[in-house]
Amino acid sequence: MITSEDLAFFAVLADSRSLAEAARKLNVTPPAVSQRLQALEARAGVQLLDRTGRRSSLTDEGALVAAHGRMVADTIDALAEALGDRTSKVSGHLRVAAPHGFGRLHVAPVAETFARTHAGVSISLELSDHPGAQLIESCDVVIHIGPAGPPNQIMTTLAPNRRILCASPAYLEHAEPIAEPGDLARHRCLVVRENNEDVTLWRFSAARRDPVTVRINPVMSSNDGAVVRDWALAGMGIAIRSEWNVADDIAQGRLRAVLPGWELPGADVVAMLGSRRGRSARTTAFLAMLRQALNPVPWRHHQ
Repeated sequence: MITSEDLAFFAVLADSRSLAEAARKLNVTPPAVSQRLQALEARAGVQLLDRTGRRSSLTDEGALVAAHGRMVADTIDALAEALGDRTSKVSGHLRVAAPHGFGRLHVAPVAETFARTHAGVSISLELSDHPGAQLIESCDVVIHIGPAGPPNQIMTTLAPNRRILCASPAYLEHAEPIAEPGDLARHRCLVVRENNEDVTLWRFSAARRDPVTVRINPVMSSNDGAVVRDWALAGMGIAIRSEWNVADDIAQGRLRAVLPGWELPGADVVAMLGSRRGRSARTTAFLAMLRQALNPVPWRHHQ
């Protein structure tokens, strides 16, 4: 017979990339996780994890057990929260995902303060290259920077964030003048490759001007925005970066805004919520604290 403890164990395993990661989350050794999994599969009478490939993956039966495990964990959390409401306490486990750079700089300090303020809450913060809607099933809050998610996704804006075309003074000093977006086709361009987005098509708009789309030929690309920013600082070319990431560089003169009269599509900082988890008291309290930390907007203190 499968117990609620088994379901809770397997839910952690299903949300981990490896048995070793699950062991760290459960504070046990990898062999202990492997033994418990084998015992659970023996009782269930089916294989729950396919270990034949380079990475373990859930079998169909494993996915079913994991789904029920999450339901049990969420039900327990909801009960704890309902009881906490009667004593005005925020409790339960809060799962947050955020981009690496923004998460380290702006989300992690809030998570620390939140944990100090609410002793009954445990927090896991997952930093990812490109957190998106696909993580919402395993997280309470997904911090996202960029275009809006699916139309049915519940989202709330936390802070405004522009995207800025920029380059170092050293690069601009020796490069051809840039008067119009079309001039960029003749320049060294640096791009961040994300998902399947066409990052070689740069779109610009300006007051009383027709929108302009420019096809650039990137000389360097990376899936890490911090690397592209470093390349721009080193004078390797022109890049599009988030305002939160380069506002200080521009204020200190390490980078200069290029074509300041033209605007790029915005990339506000938003929180994506699950339909049910969006009503949780701990989620609401965390978002309120994060929104307060981002108001006034930290990257606009020079303006």
